[in-house]
Amino acid sequence: MSEADLDAGHDAAQAPSEPAGKYDAEVERIFGAGGPLAPAVGTFKPRQSQTEMAKAIAHAIGTQGTLIAEAGTGTGKTFAYLVPALLWGGKTIVSTGTKNLQDQLFSRDIPTVRAALRAPVSVALLKGRSNYVCHYHLERTLQNGRLTSRDDVGHLREISRFIKMSQSGDKAELTKVPETASVWNLVTSTRENCVGQECQYYQDCFVMKARREAQQADVVVVNHHLFFADVALKEGGMAELLPSANTIIFDEAHQLPEVATLFFGTTVSTGQVLELCRDVLAEGLAHARGGVDWAKVVTIVEKAARDLRLTFPEGGTRLSLPQIPPSSEFFPALDKLKEELEGLIDVLESQAERAETIEQCRVRAVEMLEQYKAWKSEPKKGKEIEGDDAVLWVEAFSSSLQLHKTPLSIAPIFAGQRAGTPRSWIFTSATLAVKNDFKHFTAQLGMTGEPAQSWPSPFNYQEQGILYVPTGLPEPNTFGYTDAVVDMALPVIEAAGGRCFFLCTTIRAVNRVAERLREEFAARGLDFPLFVQGERGRTELLDSFRNAGNAVLVGSQSFWEGVDVRGEALSLVIIDKLPFAPPDDPVLAARIEVMEKKGMNGFVHHTLPEAIINLKQGAGRLIRDVEDRGVLMLCDPRVISKPYGRRIWQSLPPFRRTRVQADVIEFFRSPKA
Repeated sequence: MSEADLDAGHDAAQAPSEPAGKYDAEVERIFGAGGPLAPAVGTFKPRQSQTEMAKAIAHAIGTQGTLIAEAGTGTGKTFAYLVPALLWGGKTIVSTGTKNLQDQLFSRDIPTVRAALRAPVSVALLKGRSNYVCHYHLERTLQNGRLTSRDDVGHLREISRFIKMSQSGDKAELTKVPETASVWNLVTSTRENCVGQECQYYQDCFVMKARREAQQADVVVVNHHLFFADVALKEGGMAELLPSANTIIFDEAHQLPEVATLFFGTTVSTGQVLELCRDVLAEGLAHARGGVDWAKVVTIVEKAARDLRLTFPEGGTRLSLPQIPPSSEFFPALDKLKEELEGLIDVLESQAERAETIEQCRVRAVEMLEQYKAWKSEPKKGKEIEGDDAVLWVEAFSSSLQLHKTPLSIAPIFAGQRAGTPRSWIFTSATLAVKNDFKHFTAQLGMTGEPAQSWPSPFNYQEQGILYVPTGLPEPNTFGYTDAVVDMALPVIEAAGGRCFFLCTTIRAVNRVAERLREEFAARGLDFPLFVQGERGRTELLDSFRNAGNAVLVGSQSFWEGVDVRGEALSLVIIDKLPFAPPDDPVLAARIEVMEKKGMNGFVHHTLPEAIINLKQGAGRLIRDVEDRGVLMLCDPRVISKPYGRRIWQSLPPFRRTRVQADVIEFFRSPKA
């Protein structure tokens, strides 16, 4: 079926000439007190902001237009876009920020709205291939027995049972095996090691099944990572879905610039080389044992990869190409790895006809070598940006060295993705604007002149919360700042009865805060359960936090957004510092350099708006419902002392504000708290 046929098969709502307000009356009826949503959702109450947002989205869908929609917490943006999408959106792709939100949309929100509207639409869930168990790699792992722990053996047994019963093969359904278990890497496929149509299990493949269902469904739920990975790689899934889509909705759209930058850049790591070597050894021994000493062949390449890794100290090293000294051992080690990869490719070429899997290893090795060659073996002095559009930089981890090539702007790439077939594009989030200005978001994605609207939260922030900026704290870059924050926070945590998120901007601060709180809780006899990011999985930590009712959770970036704790379990959010990007970030430094060459101020036009959007996300954890009450404690004195502080104040929810600790203590003593 042609693209024209697909478009013609959808509702006439796709015609761009439709008048404004065509759907207003129907939207009013659906979201009204007597409408179908009220009986379907027990807690549903009509909200003017939700209704108006749904009208604007319906209009954008009807005119194949674009809408940038910021909806304050509590607006009900999910239903505001689902109702028009299910009724008039034609073939719709909904892309979310996280897999958790993706699962919630597919299993809860869309079925609820579909049932309420009695809309005859089919829905499919599509994730990246690493989320689906692979029959081929599971069987190979069972045969090879490449397991390193007793846990792996138990997990593998559970996965073997699961694959026989599951319709989807989605690992999210198998809760007995943690998402972080190392065994998942051995029983899922990657783009590089998928056997494709040559696979004996091709007809039963869960990835292919999910893609077929997505092709046929009216509404497909994906996540941003999959959307951009597939669009960037043209690997299937999205690349096939996009041509027939009438409506594309990005929820949590504030994450798009970062995710798109990740996928339109390239990264190659020494870890990938070691993984390739493991596969070459396994396939060589399985299919071409005679004639080649496979162990010797891969050992040489593995040594070159490990030597490259050791040219930098582990942990925290992030350097752009001009920052690497010309005398560094890195450059000869990089040349050596390229040389050894060429040798490996020669061996694989000579054996490729012995097995399809050996040929696949050869293709992977060639791709990897090309990526390493994209890195210059000699740095260009003072030239950080190749062709003024990308930055080359390295990042060292304990067991791997990553070489990145990152585009400085994804605006032209993303604008190119949006060109072509007319369709509706909806971008929504609680945090897209800085003081009602959307320029930072739109400039990053190359959108100019597109309609942007903001709908305020229905919450009464003046009554429900206090923003507290304490006095007497030192500047954030002074020694002992984190300890001073903990000292200032302890009386407030005690007054709140625990019930606190302590959000930090660095992992180092998380560890120090946790250490101090343990000591202080013990010394003061405070019986508040303490949960710390990294000690358990995020979902498990959140469940434990909710169930405890008086806990303190210390976390960094992954708890600043996408976390919903309603009710009394969370009544205090403490933020240690304004979330400015680290000054040693090579991509940020290169972006600011380019902006300043154009006469712009990098701090005002990029660093500050980015920090404000992140801060709004963190602040948004506090009030999640009309009944919630609480205190947002923002410890960074720069919000008062610096000229830009006013812009930050004005972008936060309109809480009652104080600098007096006694006001906060009194708030928690009042009956409603």
